[in-house]
Amino acid sequence: MGLKNTRAGNYPEWYQNVVSEADMAENSSSPGCMVIKPWGYGIWERIRDVFDEKIKETDHENCYFPMFIPLSFFQKEAEHVDGFAKEMAVVTHSRLSMKDGKLVPDSKLEEPLIVRPTSEAIIADSFSKWVKSYRDLPVLVNQWANVVRWEMRPRLFLRTREFLWQEGHTAHATAEEAEIETKRMLEAYRDLCENTLAMPVLVGRKPEHEKFPGAVDTYCVEAMMQDGKALQAGTSHFLGQNFAKSANISFINNQGQSEFAYTTSWGVSTRLIGGVIMTHADDDGMVVPPKIAPYQVVIVPVIKKAEDADKVMEYISNLVAALKKKAPFAEKIRIKVDKRDRASVDKFWEWTRKGAPVICEIGMRDAEGQNVMVKERTKLGTPEGKQIVKFDEFVASIDTRLENIQKEIFQKAKNRLEQNIRQDITSSEEFKKYFSQSNVWIEDGKQGKVAFVRGKWCADPESEAILKEMKITIRCIPFDQTGTEGVCLLTGKPATMDVIYARSY
Repeated sequence: MGLKNTRAGNYPEWYQNVVSEADMAENSSSPGCMVIKPWGYGIWERIRDVFDEKIKETDHENCYFPMFIPLSFFQKEAEHVDGFAKEMAVVTHSRLSMKDGKLVPDSKLEEPLIVRPTSEAIIADSFSKWVKSYRDLPVLVNQWANVVRWEMRPRLFLRTREFLWQEGHTAHATAEEAEIETKRMLEAYRDLCENTLAMPVLVGRKPEHEKFPGAVDTYCVEAMMQDGKALQAGTSHFLGQNFAKSANISFINNQGQSEFAYTTSWGVSTRLIGGVIMTHADDDGMVVPPKIAPYQVVIVPVIKKAEDADKVMEYISNLVAALKKKAPFAEKIRIKVDKRDRASVDKFWEWTRKGAPVICEIGMRDAEGQNVMVKERTKLGTPEGKQIVKFDEFVASIDTRLENIQKEIFQKAKNRLEQNIRQDITSSEEFKKYFSQSNVWIEDGKQGKVAFVRGKWCADPESEAILKEMKITIRCIPFDQTGTEGVCLLTGKPATMDVIYARSY
């Protein structure tokens, strides 16, 4: 009952199979866009709810800003608009008229409107109205919204023309406060990825040529997918006074002098779901960490005789009630009883492909014996993957069971990351030979053919051309620099800076 394509056979097609067979999303009739279906959106809701709590714990408040941004707002920040110019969708007319039997644009706008690719420009305008004195600072806000970027090569969850995200924006009286904020939210992203998504990440700063348009510094969390490629899972930007100067976010400081505020922005998107898929899914389908599973426990009734239905369903109702009274794992245990009129074996495999952490099959024999047939998604096909557990034992152990699944999923991904960072390549010749190979699926954390390389970089501008030629990127400059001397793996010049090289999504 596995997928049509395997990771080892055709990784890109395998990814599409996982999304389709788990019924998470589909391509929309609107070109380049996707429909996020209930299971996929349920995962996003869990990510959103967990991180929204973290946002509020760190004193940020949610608000909402317009999705239509006047073109003139972008024109104030040349570097910013240049970074997004090729991705912008532009509204030029306000209505349609019928001409020669066809609908055509009518009533041209005096000023074109940009459909939100990101909100620094429009939010800076609001900040300029809110901030007058140092007493008005800091301003700490976040919005959950949709974004439009005109992707030419869409891929479900990874790159679509419209996607969902959160974007935090803050303003501060000093550069030091803003930098502290930038790194605080970077740590929040690391925590989200590792402790909620079970997706281990590397943390660091982006090189100058990779930073966010208009930022002074961009920090990131980078994850390794099962084919050894990198996925940027989240970014946090120290914007300095760049946007404050263009939008006139100025205030009177405590010495009575006027100065510009220091701002930050930070965001993650539904791309995280793509990261979860490529980190955890297997050849049977999706594997969802319990903390973000829309349903952590799915119960499939097995009713072979119509006269058994009432007793089986009563037993299941008692089990659900007992689970709901348990001390919660994360919060109330999320349970689904699949009552659809379908064969139980078909329902089991459907929930297997969706990646539900725990699937229970309960029939008349289980009801009479006060048992629960338990199948854990991560143990599919192993001797431990199918257990008959007593009612009370299952209820008492559900928190521990879910917690152990979460830890097991994370540890497997962490092993893969740690075992596939090459640190023994010291020459540009060896480096280029390494990345001349094809990426392959990395099985159970074992050394794959091509993954990450940690090595030296001289930061010479000529190295950027070599990166493009090799079709690789510098993912980040890790915080834990060794300071040792070596040679740049791109140019062969002397270098001391450690960076992470990889192919990427």
